[in-house]
Amino acid sequence: MADYQRKTILSPVDIEKKAEELLPQTIGLEKSDESGHDICFIGEEGTVTLSLHRHGPYTNVIATTDKLRTSRIDYEIQKFLTELPYEPGDKPGRGSGDPTQ
Repeated sequence: MADYQRKTILSPVDIEKKAEELLPQTIGLEKSDESGHDICFIGEEGTVTLSLHRHGPYTNVIATTDKLRTSRIDYEIQKFLTELPYEPGDKPGRGSGDPTQ
């Protein structure tokens, strides 16, 4: 099991929409449950739970997977989190060190 954290300017609703759009495409996960601040996605690769907590202008996102840090789901969740902008106007992605930019 692994946890990943990201602070973002996006609202919990925007993060949920982005997750519902990207996670089925990239990892084949489908939304299976939602309660309070948590959204659970499940698929062949495993399970991920997104905990979304709004604090002022930012949302704290904690992604918890049921696999080891070296699994595909963990790699894709880390990439998903980099797609969430930290500040208004930020471009998605890993930044200037990303060789694909």
